Amino acid sequence: MSSAAVQAPPPFTVDDYLARARRVVEAASERGLSGVLVTPGPDLVWLTGYQPTAITERLTMLVLGPDQEPTLVVPALERPDAVAAEGVRGMKVVDWADGTDPYLAVAPRLRPDGTYGISDSAWAMHLLGLQKGLPGTTYQSLTVGLPMMRAVKGPDELARLTAAGAAADAAYGEIVKVRFAGRRETDVAADLAGLLRRFGHEQVDFTVVGSGPNGANPHHEAGERVIQPGDAVVLDFGGLMFGYGSDTTRTVCVGEPTQEIRDVHEIVRRAQDAGVAAVRPGATCQDVDRAARAVITDAGYGDAFIHRTGHGIGVTTHEPPYMVEGEEQPLVPGMCFSVEPGIYLAGRFGVRIEDIVTVTQDGGLRLNNTDHGLAVVE
Repeated sequence: MSSAAVQAPPPFTVDDYLARARRVVEAASERGLSGVLVTPGPDLVWLTGYQPTAITERLTMLVLGPDQEPTLVVPALERPDAVAAEGVRGMKVVDWADGTDPYLAVAPRLRPDGTYGISDSAWAMHLLGLQKGLPGTTYQSLTVGLPMMRAVKGPDELARLTAAGAAADAAYGEIVKVRFAGRRETDVAADLAGLLRRFGHEQVDFTVVGSGPNGANPHHEAGERVIQPGDAVVLDFGGLMFGYGSDTTRTVCVGEPTQEIRDVHEIVRRAQDAGVAAVRPGATCQDVDRAARAVITDAGYGDAFIHRTGHGIGVTTHEPPYMVEGEEQPLVPGMCFSVEPGIYLAGRFGVRIEDIVTVTQDGGLRLNNTDHGLAVVE
């Protein structure tokens, strides 16, 4: 795969954004919410295509509710940028000027006794400002009130996630060709970041390179450790391409692996396969976690699998749903999430294997397709 071979998908249209807004209003009503309030961040981008150049103390808020036109409240000086966004073209825009009360622009669009879902990214000062002006209103974070708002992807979103996954796979195909031994983790991380951009990512979110004992820390950031022959190295990397996320992990070994590294890697590989095999409509998120975890526990490493099995992905690289014990959300076709079991042996090494998986009509489909075997690098 080369960057030149990647064709950008058709852009989202105003009708796409308005359809999302209607779905959100319907879902909010089903959950007993009076409406939804969206501040700058991934929810606003998903619903409008608009991302303010800078997120400041000035209030920007999209107001969605039944029987009312979607309305974006923006600072007057930011109105030109807001109305240029594709999704905003189909919405009402109300601006407010410096020196006036921005909450007076929002209040007439809210029920004085309503319960509203509000973006997790909303500033406390804005929520408190609304409560002061409308003391009878109550609020829930969208993670609580409407956690699956962005969870089910349409075909146009799946196309973007598929392209991002293929680009991450291409980056892995190249990184295993570079030299690891004698180089710092940060050197390999820089190579990975460059490869993600080369294959089409506009944003690199993380390039975890955990060598030897550092691999036993699931979220180790690449450091100054010099990679040694014999090290197992956890490579976890991803970012955004066409506005949608990639996230994949493979574990490689520098030179010939020990039998223990081979054995642990094989257990994780089987656990990852079991987790993916558990993906099907109607299964719950915790079913995926249980399937992967059972393999590792039965092999005697249960205490060394120290995180959930997966997380959703979309316009952010981490979002609901989460594959974790206690999450009884049923899987629905179009959901996309990681399946990434791991074993972490403190002070020694770690192994993790991760693919993004989408729920199909009758099972699950991997969006990452590189070899799951233990690659040997120089």
